[in-house]
Amino acid sequence: MKLPLFRIGLVTTASFLPLSLLLLILFLVVYSWPAIHYNGIHFLWTNNWNLGNLYGNPVTVHGQEVMPGARYGIWFLVVGTLASALLSLLFALPTAVGAAYFLAESLPKFLSGPLAFLVDLLAAIPSVVFGLWGYALLIPFLGTDIFPWMAKHLGFIPFLGGDPGSGYGLLTAAIVLAFMIIPLISATMREAISATESTLKEAGLGLGLNRLEVFWHIVLPRLRTTVIGVSILALGRALGETMAVVMVSGNALNYLPGNIYTPISTMAAFIVSQLESALQDPTNMAVEALAEIALVLLLLSVVVNLLARIILWLAQVRT
Repeated sequence: MKLPLFRIGLVTTASFLPLSLLLLILFLVVYSWPAIHYNGIHFLWTNNWNLGNLYGNPVTVHGQEVMPGARYGIWFLVVGTLASALLSLLFALPTAVGAAYFLAESLPKFLSGPLAFLVDLLAAIPSVVFGLWGYALLIPFLGTDIFPWMAKHLGFIPFLGGDPGSGYGLLTAAIVLAFMIIPLISATMREAISATESTLKEAGLGLGLNRLEVFWHIVLPRLRTTVIGVSILALGRALGETMAVVMVSGNALNYLPGNIYTPISTMAAFIVSQLESALQDPTNMAVEALAEIALVLLLLSVVVNLLARIILWLAQVRT
């Protein structure tokens, strides 16, 4: 009798998370359905977010009550979200892997333990603290010293030239996000490096390779699936980050980044920054459109994780 109850408990517990995801998607679809019907598919690739005349009388368009002139398009949010997340991963991945190698292989244990604890502690810092650090220190430093120098001396590189801006923008948001996802990647990679068979490392050293060459040619190729998996997890964290991005991105509206310094806005940050204004819409269409953005963001995260599963499966098949 105990065994079936135990199995039922396991099945219930294991089913809770996927069921909650499906229920969340269902809720967002139902709640945002008027906005989905009103906006159509072009909602994804137009830059025309406009709440309309909130002091006018509602009008009926496509069978939905909206404020006069209301238009909703989020292509600038899609671009800002993907660009900042991918750029942050580009910064964080080599830094985190290097830190993991340094802590796991290059330091004695009495030093690597405390330093690893400090690196892992970064993951516990609230995102708003990172945002405040970016706002108070990073933005003035980058906007005054680094971005003008980059635009002047590296302007021949695509997207690095042009107006360096004031410090708010895509690159600043990517740097802050990179600091937030480095601990996640570093902790996983450190454990994976430590778990690699010592015989493989000793064989490489016996063949005349130095320690860095052993890591690059022997250890890292064996951890390919781990690198892919943790990168996707970190990308998912970057895609959904909110408060830190709100504070450093510049909250751009209806335009695409012309260079790496341009202010942007991401889907998660935009929902937070626009919610108060959307609540002023008496037809509730603006709030429902924000819910549609949340639905797009959730589906994007699901697609990213599915792609990760496929990539991991292909990597395992090839090995």
